[in-house]
Amino acid sequence: MVICGRDRSRLDEAVATVGDGCTGVVRDVAGIEGGAGFVADAVKAMGGVDILVTNAGGPPAGDFAGTSPEAYQGALELNLLSVVGMCKAAVPAMQERGWGRVVAITSVAVRQPSPELILSNTARAGATGMLKTLAREVAGDGVTVNSVQPGLHRTPRLLELYGGDTGRARLGDPDDFGAVVAFLCSEQARFVTGAHLQVDGGAYAGLL
Repeated sequence: MVICGRDRSRLDEAVATVGDGCTGVVRDVAGIEGGAGFVADAVKAMGGVDILVTNAGGPPAGDFAGTSPEAYQGALELNLLSVVGMCKAAVPAMQERGWGRVVAITSVAVRQPSPELILSNTARAGATGMLKTLAREVAGDGVTVNSVQPGLHRTPRLLELYGGDTGRARLGDPDDFGAVVAFLCSEQARFVTGAHLQVDGGAYAGLL
């Protein structure tokens, strides 16, 4: 397994936590080149990529009135174009081998946009549309493409956004969320593709 991050000390902590031969590379995945560069790092370290899980950090919080037009470019680079770059670099080889898994971590805000997260709402919705299109394109090649849409989980990002004050909202266990991602990466999920699954403890209020 190869993981990446922008901060060496935090990356080393994550590598130590994962264990089992995990390799860490310092890489900013923002943009097409950043995303593709991470895949190249992984191929160099392991010889190939069978499973790709995309999970760049979220952009700054903000509403429409308080967010400058210039901020959108950075959000798109981080949460849309990074996914495009990683998929462009990883998926063709998966198609050639006849097996592969792509799972993108997005947000339940794709289904139910948050008024405080307009940059994330915008960029992750775009990524979801791209992933759905890709899923249908490579479905016959043994490659599945899905996304998982987390609600509130006990993570540092939650503290960053809300300071831990989530009112009466239920908080998910990151380990349980990881188990859902692991299933979508498994052989048992070979007929699940083009799905966008919310994992939010029932917070999403819509029917579809």
